Amino acid sequence: MSVERLAAGIGQANGWLLVAAFVVYYLGFPLRGARWALLLRGSGFRLGTIDATEIIFLSWLVNCLVPAKLGDLYRAWLLKFNSTASLSRTFGTVFIERVLDLIAITILGLGAGFWSFRTGLPPEIQFVAALGVAVVVGLVLGLVTLRNFGRRVIVALRVPGRVTELYDRFEEGVFAGVGRRALPALGLVTVAIWATEALRLSFVVAALGFPDVSLGLSGAAFVALIGSLLTAVPLSPAGLGVVELGVVGILVTAYGVPLTEATTIALVDRAISVFSIIVLGSIAYAVSPKRRGAGLRVPAGASGASS
Repeated sequence: MSVERLAAGIGQANGWLLVAAFVVYYLGFPLRGARWALLLRGSGFRLGTIDATEIIFLSWLVNCLVPAKLGDLYRAWLLKFNSTASLSRTFGTVFIERVLDLIAITILGLGAGFWSFRTGLPPEIQFVAALGVAVVVGLVLGLVTLRNFGRRVIVALRVPGRVTELYDRFEEGVFAGVGRRALPALGLVTVAIWATEALRLSFVVAALGFPDVSLGLSGAAFVALIGSLLTAVPLSPAGLGVVELGVVGILVTAYGVPLTEATTIALVDRAISVFSIIVLGSIAYAVSPKRRGAGLRVPAGASGASS
């Protein structure tokens, strides 16, 4: 791989298309805020989309700086710090949101992969497809088990009543917001969120303009969604290292993209999806009143206890 070619490829990128990639990516945050507000509303707490979006953005900054998805815990704590929301119930909404994301990533990624490789899936993609199916089946079985046997297990363990109470609120947060009425809206918003991820990578590829790289929208969607799936591996902040290797590996082995071009695509895409959050998120953190517990923009209503 040539560092000079890599730098030259970045330097020759179309600036307007990179701006488009940046804008479409950040459109995903208010969508995420609206979805979380909808989940919270189902669990009995009303939160405005602007407040939800701000808290999510701050939590993503934490996820970009520390491993193990600790930003998700910070998100639940930050809402609790600024309101009367139940911490355990709020974390339940964050948990089910992550489950919805993983299911959507897997289903949409498989669809994009099958469309992109209509003449036959390469062996590497067959492995990814099988892994994706296993993930969806595992998540569904996990939710069914949690719904039907979670509390029985907690009771059988004879844990203190306080722990049982916290578990009940967590389970309420997990399932209350995904009823039959809310699920269609949640599904549509989730698809829109991951469409912004796919469009971001598509704009990045178009901006770099490599003549020997042709992914198409389905290919860009497949690669972007696989990259997003790899961020769930809690080994490093924002999956740094893991995601880049995975994206470059798929581009090279499945799409025949030269190593230098594949690395350039991965680095530029991650500069938008990670480095920009570190920069802008740090600014948002510095000026946000929520880190000081100053409260929400619009007073929110909650039902139930706040633990």
